[in-house]
Amino acid sequence: MDIRKKQTEPFNWHEDCQFELLIDGVVFFPRILQLIEQAEHSIDIEMYLVTSGNATRRLVTALTSAAERGVTIRCLFDASGSLYFSDAEREALRQAGVALRFYNPLHWSRGTRNLHRDHRKLLLFDQHAACTGGLGFTDEFCEIDESQETHQNPWHEQMLIVRGDVVKDWQSLFEQSWQQADRPYRRMLDSPAQKHDSIPQPEIKPGLGRVAFSASRNNRDLLRSLISHIRQAKTRVWLATPYFVPPRSLRRALTGAAKRGVDVRLHVCGNFTDLPPVRYAGQIYYGRLLRSGVRIFEYQARFSHLKSALIDQWVSLGSCNFDHWTLHWNLEANQNALDPDLANQVQQCFERDFDQCDELTRQQWKNLPRHYRFKIWFWGRVKKLADLFLKTY
Repeated sequence: MDIRKKQTEPFNWHEDCQFELLIDGVVFFPRILQLIEQAEHSIDIEMYLVTSGNATRRLVTALTSAAERGVTIRCLFDASGSLYFSDAEREALRQAGVALRFYNPLHWSRGTRNLHRDHRKLLLFDQHAACTGGLGFTDEFCEIDESQETHQNPWHEQMLIVRGDVVKDWQSLFEQSWQQADRPYRRMLDSPAQKHDSIPQPEIKPGLGRVAFSASRNNRDLLRSLISHIRQAKTRVWLATPYFVPPRSLRRALTGAAKRGVDVRLHVCGNFTDLPPVRYAGQIYYGRLLRSGVRIFEYQARFSHLKSALIDQWVSLGSCNFDHWTLHWNLEANQNALDPDLANQVQQCFERDFDQCDELTRQQWKNLPRHYRFKIWFWGRVKKLADLFLKTY
């Protein structure tokens, strides 16, 4: 298979998908450990964030046990995202027979090429089940905060288990990343930008799904798919992202939908965030969005790391933040679906979260204190300077 050629082509829809939506690490991490325990032949993992702690100890124990019983295991971790994954745990995996690779190892001589990261979150079991979403193997995602009476995970997240023929496409995407892991950066990016048309949307019925992906700036399938659905939306556009710093094309699509009467809502971080400057930088767009009729909900319960879209009955859920930086530098992948039951589950998740949000009104926006406006102005300017190094979408 010509991996570079395959990577530029969008995947088609499949009609036999089964979906299992899991909310928060208290639910999805034990389920992942269970799938590792049940695997009979193979386990493939592609992950951006891996940090040593209680969660990785449990993960390494589960993987080494699976390897000892004869399961073939490959782990592809991003070199930057796994900087704090201990040498001892790496060696434990290797000693058990786990094949371990690190994507685009950091080196001073590569300069800005070090910014190209594998941000996908993908687990494959026996080539029959795929699990994707926004997970990272860290205690914040996977371990319960015992200091809180709610016994929740510090970070709010979703994962989706998928079965059916679409898993073959997830497997193909993993194989491409696995083969690219040790290649020079230039070979990752030197193919021309793709001009392919968006994949036509079939009629809604149970079990429809396809893989949408981004292979850095030379592939826009994921973004084109999102914007196409926003432009065609009839009733709602609900978008959840932890880092709302959208490209121009996405901002125009959102304001255009709101102006024609579509219920457009953004689910973004409130005061709980791991990157406050990114939050301020994205808020530079709030004034225009609010004037166009976009509703902005800031999640207050904890840090929301959700990366999902619900547009009418179309669902997109996976690793992509839909921000300018992600779409330029990162490998990303989402599961798209036109399944009424999954759409209903995602809707219920959004509605529960909206109840734990503060909605930002135009009047509140106008009344922001001067020191807060300065933060937005300053980080907005920093963002615009960073844009000089990015391609405009």
